[in-house]
Amino acid sequence: MSSESQIWVIPFFGQGHLLPSMELCKHIASRNFKATLIISSNLSSSIPSSFHDHPLIQVAQIPSSSPTPPELSSGPHHHHSNLAQGIASLLENTSQPACAVIDNMMDWTADIFKKLKIPTIAFFTSGACSAALEFAMWKARVVDIKPGETILLPGLPEEMALTDSDLKQGPPPGPPPPQLGGFGFPRGPPGPPPPAAADGFPLGHPPPKMGPPQPGGQPQWMGTAKDSVALMLNSCHELEGPFLDYLRLQIGKPVWGVGPLLPQQFWKSSDSLLHDREIRANKQSNVTEDEVMGWLDSKPHGSVLYVSFGTEVAPTKQQFQQLADALEASNRPFIWVIQHGSGRPGPPPGPPQFLGNQHGSGRPGPPPGPPQFLGNQPGSNDVVFEEEGYFPHGLDQKVGKRGLIIHGWAPQLLILSHASTGGFLSHCGWNSTVEAIGRGVPLLAWPIRGDQHSNAKLVVNHLKVGCMISDNLAQQNIKKDDIAEGVERLMGNEDIKTQAVMLSTKFQQGFPASSAVSLDAFKDFIVNLNAH
Repeated sequence: MSSESQIWVIPFFGQGHLLPSMELCKHIASRNFKATLIISSNLSSSIPSSFHDHPLIQVAQIPSSSPTPPELSSGPHHHHSNLAQGIASLLENTSQPACAVIDNMMDWTADIFKKLKIPTIAFFTSGACSAALEFAMWKARVVDIKPGETILLPGLPEEMALTDSDLKQGPPPGPPPPQLGGFGFPRGPPGPPPPAAADGFPLGHPPPKMGPPQPGGQPQWMGTAKDSVALMLNSCHELEGPFLDYLRLQIGKPVWGVGPLLPQQFWKSSDSLLHDREIRANKQSNVTEDEVMGWLDSKPHGSVLYVSFGTEVAPTKQQFQQLADALEASNRPFIWVIQHGSGRPGPPPGPPQFLGNQHGSGRPGPPPGPPQFLGNQPGSNDVVFEEEGYFPHGLDQKVGKRGLIIHGWAPQLLILSHASTGGFLSHCGWNSTVEAIGRGVPLLAWPIRGDQHSNAKLVVNHLKVGCMISDNLAQQNIKKDDIAEGVERLMGNEDIKTQAVMLSTKFQQGFPASSAVSLDAFKDFIVNLNAH
């Protein structure tokens, strides 16, 4: 097979990046390219055996120097150097690809391909709204927004106008997990953009690689976009048409919506129950998929609130306590998924406290001494500070069969496709958001960091298939009453439910037609690119 037929895909760490990259490989292979997924060997266990069965897909593993994906606080440069050497070695010993599709969180690898004059495509595993908002905010030269004031962003829908709360959305207390980056709203009002070159990109050095744009700074992905021949986003025109069009106009390069990059079974069974065990490898859990389905079967249509914050982020343990109390007080049936290790340390009471670094990290560790219990007051649930994370001990006995608490992995596709599920309390990670939208499940948005804030704004203001859990997100001060009121506001809103079902009908015919067209355009683009 000629090198012009080969496409390399380089994902970032984490399921939210790896899974869409695997689906992208399948779409690339279906267009008669050979797709090669380049991963660190410590991600190999996340690749299902069925992925290797496709004759035009292969996985190239770079030997890792550590058994688990690295944390940026513990030697990222060593790991990056190791991965860079592995990629360079592959390029030396195999035929060069026609292009490399690089997760924009792995943009540092682009230099390797640039030296060999191999074109790169910047790949966003998130949606278009986040990138469009970042770019528009940077161009808008917003100095400040007063409470109650709104500022329209030229080129974007009116309902996406900025408010003072948007500028307050920053990362929660403590540094964000390194695997997430920092996409989302800046932590302060952006200043004027620097002078632009003829191609529309700013002059000068590229922005910092991690973290949200600094006040007056440009979105960090723009440096990647400047050096790429095109952009790919994990979205479609049916969901984010105005935002894809905006980016295409502003960037001046091909911008393709090629998603949502969900499993093929998701699109083939839009009106039937999905079984995760047929799609994704089971992870550690305290329940089986059959037990979850049996519990859902026993509940009335549209009555269940599904609560899950994904595998990479979660509220603080103090906020988890408020959530546990709200679910206990509610009369609604619920499924609550709690990942192992969930629960970030919350802000300490009183004046700021400075914690020393532990093992080279700036993040606070667990409190010294034995586990500490919060609560022990009437109506509260014990919150345990343990290394393995949070668990609402005693809540299951209090709510009985009304609640199902899953510790670890949960069959999310099954839950969202079941008729008993009527709402989804979510952090609004992009994959979870599009899975819910595709199954007509309205969202109660509790964004925590990064592009989740933009996704929540899209869901609530533009798509109108959800509502925010509270107006106090910037203060990280979510209380039991906020949660309880948010649950009732979502579960009792027939307009939102109707809109969610209507939006889901756009995907009943399978994979979005606009994304299929974009992938065909990508194919033609690569063929023409290599013909010159």
